[in-house]
Amino acid sequence: MTEVMFYHLERGRLEDVLPGLLEKTLERGWKAVVRAGSRERVEALDTYLWTYREESFLPHAAAGEGEGQPVWLTEGEDVPNHADILFLTDNAKAKADSLGGFTRCVTIFDGRDEDALADARGFWKEAKAAGHDVAYWKQSPEGRWEKQN
Repeated sequence: MTEVMFYHLERGRLEDVLPGLLEKTLERGWKAVVRAGSRERVEALDTYLWTYREESFLPHAAAGEGEGQPVWLTEGEDVPNHADILFLTDNAKAKADSLGGFTRCVTIFDGRDEDALADARGFWKEAKAAGHDVAYWKQSPEGRWEKQN
């Protein structure tokens, strides 16, 4: 089964946490798909990942650009890089029964957004019912990720 992780943003923005999670993904030798809620958001993330830090480089491409990159940004269900991990951002959706091709699925949601919170709760129930290993991570007051029971 796929490991499904929920990252509950309370203090930061997606842009504050996604690059670090992608760096850790690449350090493991994994490939990633980042599924965003819209084409505009894909384009914004594409631009941001080129400029988020001067001393770092995250090899990536947005849908339609370079399918062999280790990080693929899309608003669709395409996975041309045979990714190990799926990141769901900006209320992007996935069906729990469609996660079998991934080692891990990470849902990053804004806890200040009631719709995003409700969607995450629904996906948690769906993933658990499908037999996936689920884990919930919440930001501490210092901004670190802490696993919740």
